[in-house]
Amino acid sequence: MSSSILQIETPRVFAPLLEPSRYKGAHGGRGSGKSHFFAEMLVEHCMMQTTRAVCIREVQVSLKQSVKRLIEDKIEQLGVGGYFDVLDTEIRGPDGGLIIFQGMQSHTAESIKSLEGYDIAWCEEAQSLSQLSLRLLRPTIRKPGSELWFTWNPDSETDPVDTLLRGDKRVPGAIVVEANWADNPWFPDELEQERLVDLGRDPDGYDHVWEGGYQTISEAVIFRNRVSVEAFGEPPEKTRIFFGADWGFANDPTALIRFWIIDECLYISHEAFGHGVEIDETPELFDSIPGARNWPIKADCARPETISYMRRQGFQIDAAEKWQGSVEDGIAHMKAFKRIVVHERCGNIAKEFRLYSYKVDKKTGDVLPIIVDKFNHGIDAVRYGLDGYIQRRGGLGVWAKLAR
Repeated sequence: MSSSILQIETPRVFAPLLEPSRYKGAHGGRGSGKSHFFAEMLVEHCMMQTTRAVCIREVQVSLKQSVKRLIEDKIEQLGVGGYFDVLDTEIRGPDGGLIIFQGMQSHTAESIKSLEGYDIAWCEEAQSLSQLSLRLLRPTIRKPGSELWFTWNPDSETDPVDTLLRGDKRVPGAIVVEANWADNPWFPDELEQERLVDLGRDPDGYDHVWEGGYQTISEAVIFRNRVSVEAFGEPPEKTRIFFGADWGFANDPTALIRFWIIDECLYISHEAFGHGVEIDETPELFDSIPGARNWPIKADCARPETISYMRRQGFQIDAAEKWQGSVEDGIAHMKAFKRIVVHERCGNIAKEFRLYSYKVDKKTGDVLPIIVDKFNHGIDAVRYGLDGYIQRRGGLGVWAKLAR
């Protein structure tokens, strides 16, 4: 089938990505049009030849979190709706083509084999991909001529996707471009207003949000030099397993963390993060972690109705206690461990440990005894999981100890 029926205008910054390559990537800030370009390229690919594609996120509890709606919009905008059959969970393309949507965290070494015959894997929000997910995905998409696509807004140069496609030992032959708002010829006025607001009010975050820069790492990072990310096995039999849960609000994710303590070291083995998770979808998210129904779960007490619902669904879940200074006391307790070891599959909480910070005085550079309420959903879940173990020390009274 010819693609001549399609008239797609391509911003100049994305032109290199039109050439064939095993690896293609676009990184940058908000409003660059990265996702729109890749959605159009996928539709065009489906029109040119029979294509089986999987659209991937690290965690996907529901299709609301996928790019399915964006692809549907592109099919309509390009006037090729007659060639596609849009179903509830997939999109069927011309000549037997197929587009599906999946979360990598739900895959195992065995289940990932179901994707072996696919032509394209598009990883959206790829900064969240764990090292384990990349290790499973890359050799699985093996069909001759197959391609792996990545779009992301960088967080850290140590993120697995940045190491793969931008690092000193990046994969050879990859076509990777940086795209930001100024590269988008159709950058909307509404986003321009938002950009200017951030430029004036949040200069520290502006570079990351709009210009595709890395999150700033400094002396203010709370768990700096205290966390390692590595692979490890299950604990000895009869080890006490902890579970902690943090509920999502608005744009914040719901998180469940599984961990244990051995020889004064904290081992975080599994995580489940989901954005926009409805209450009736939460059991499925929790069930993605082994043993979630077998062990007690301590959760944020701010959502008693959710705790009650989850208890009715068969989970042993209760509210963790909070008090004035409980966040600081919890951090002091966690910093007292000899080591915090995060399994390589847990990309979200590993990132939080890199970014969770104290506030910094912009004029003096002094680190202040104020914890920035960002990059902490998994860490908060660990604190809740440690309910009953954390000693009340008086919050800010332990500031000198926390700062060390």
